[in-house]
Amino acid sequence: MFRRRKTPSLQEIHVDLHQALQLWQQAHRVVVLTGAGISTPSGIPDFRSDESGLWSFTNPLEVASLWGFRERPQRFYRWFQPLARDILQAQPNPAHTALAQLEQGGKIATLITQNIDGLHQKAGSQRVLELHGHLRRVHCLHCGWRGASEPYLDAFLREGTLPLCPQCGEVMKPEVVLFGEPLPHEVVVRAQEEALHSDLMVVVGSSLEVMPAADLPALAVRSGARLIIATLGMTPLDHLANVLLRADVAEVLPWLAERLLRT
Repeated sequence: MFRRRKTPSLQEIHVDLHQALQLWQQAHRVVVLTGAGISTPSGIPDFRSDESGLWSFTNPLEVASLWGFRERPQRFYRWFQPLARDILQAQPNPAHTALAQLEQGGKIATLITQNIDGLHQKAGSQRVLELHGHLRRVHCLHCGWRGASEPYLDAFLREGTLPLCPQCGEVMKPEVVLFGEPLPHEVVVRAQEEALHSDLMVVVGSSLEVMPAADLPALAVRSGARLIIATLGMTPLDHLANVLLRADVAEVLPWLAERLLRT
C-alpha cells in the first residue's frame, strides 16, 4: 500500500534554513520565482503532482491548448470551471504574505510567477511579473476585443454562461497562456533581465519543468547568482542549488521573513 511521504518539519531542515537565511542576508538583489506549489496551501491544485495534479486526470493538449480552445472552447470551459472557482475563492496563504512583507521590507527586488491566480497581488506584492498570464481580462481571438473579465467570469461560474465577445459574439479566452501559445514577450524579457542581474534567486513551489521559466534559475546561476530552491519535490536544477529546502513553503517563508526583517 502506498503511503504519502511525510512533509519534513522546520526542525528537521534547520541547518538548511540557516544556510538559506545567511545567503539571503548576504544578497543585494534577490529575485523570487514561484510556481503552483506556493498556492496549493490556498486550495488551488497544482498541475504535475503524481497523485493530485490536474494533468494526472486530463490530457492538457485536449483541454488547455490554443488549438483545442479554437476547436472546442466549450470543452475548455467545462474543464476550467472548477479551477476558476478555486482560484477566485482562494486567499493568500502565509507564503504569499511573507513574500509581500519581504518586498515591502526591501528584501526582494522582483517576484516572477508562473501562476495565474493573482494571490501575490492579493497579499500585497507589487513588483510581480506574470509569465503565464492572469484572469483579470478576457480576449477575443476572432476580433481582438479585450476587456475586464469579472462580469463574464461571474456569469460563467454562476450560470454556466460562456463569455461571449460584445463586439462579434465569439467565445472569449481568459488572458492566460495555453499550450501552443507564446508567452508575453515583454514579460519574458523582463524576467530574463531580472535573473541576469540578481545575485540570489529563490525558487518557491516550482517543479522547474516548464520553459522558459525553468531556465531562469540556470540563467541566474550562469551569471554568478546563488540559488535556493524551496519545494517538496525534486527539480531538474537541484544540482545547481546552494540550498534545497524540502518543507512546506507556507512554513519556510514566514520563518525566513521573520528573521530577515529584523535586520
